[in-house]
Amino acid sequence: MVVMKVIKVDSENPRIEDIRFAADIVKDGGIVAFPTETVYGLGADALDPVAVARVFEIKKRPSFDPLIVHIDSICAIDEISSSFDKRANILAEAFWPGPLTMVLPKSEIVPDIVTSGLDTVAVRMPSHPVAKELITETGRPIAAPSANPFGYISPTTAEHVIEQIGGEVDLILDGGNCPIGVESTVLDLTGDEVTLLRPGGLSLEEIESMVGDVKILKAESERPHSPGQLPSHYAPRTPVRILEDDSFEPEPGQKAGLLAFTPSEEDLTAYLQVEILSSTGDLREAAANLFSSLHKLDRADLDVIYVVALPEAGLGRAIMDRLLRAAGSNR
Repeated sequence: MVVMKVIKVDSENPRIEDIRFAADIVKDGGIVAFPTETVYGLGADALDPVAVARVFEIKKRPSFDPLIVHIDSICAIDEISSSFDKRANILAEAFWPGPLTMVLPKSEIVPDIVTSGLDTVAVRMPSHPVAKELITETGRPIAAPSANPFGYISPTTAEHVIEQIGGEVDLILDGGNCPIGVESTVLDLTGDEVTLLRPGGLSLEEIESMVGDVKILKAESERPHSPGQLPSHYAPRTPVRILEDDSFEPEPGQKAGLLAFTPSEEDLTAYLQVEILSSTGDLREAAANLFSSLHKLDRADLDVIYVVALPEAGLGRAIMDRLLRAAGSNR
């Protein structure tokens, strides 16, 4: 695929000329793919319903699945949310900028297409310097789902974006690998209880250390209240199967790949390709490598990708959430 333009930017100190060029595209109703600390986002002016509609079109995303709105300061929340209570303020002070999305009551200025007609809006403040500068230079909140076709593996490099939707965006800012590698944690703060809608780059344990017990939403909904709630999501085109351990052996003649958390003492020669998420058992390293490893396995012309289950604590909860959704009905 050929894209209009790809600009390589320093992930820590991007040139202001490059950011302003991208911001002008967004202000003119265009679409820019850009790095965040979690995954690459597909950005449009969140207050321009026509531009946001194009994001849905590029992703082939169902209109009932709301988008996350990205801001550059806590002050900006007043424009897009009608309520920012004490709990939200505590969490924002502790974890913004960072991989936390909060679902809040929306203001009238937010177009219904962004929130899929809901009276709530999902908001986060990214910490990645490129994302922060882009929002600031645009001077508007940016609606930005992951920069990939709906339901497919999220992109953590510009190359992933180019491969999947490169020909349909106006600009890609190439800031290298996303350091966290899984999407943001999503909390619903519109009820009496703080509710976890999607585990992500900020652990449940860290959140509970600030606001106490958090309710975990387990029921899947056909009409999600935030991104990433559908039962089948983040999926490669190759079928995914979840294993309890790596002692399993694929069927004779089966072109199988393996995704494992750590190196194994088992004989893995029956697999055509093996990807290890962390050489040391580090969950942060595993999260950062998750989607890139799935992309590699998906390109390997396999019949099936077997995945060894991870411990569901800390970032392991977010990693397993993505893997279980990738497996879908095959789990």
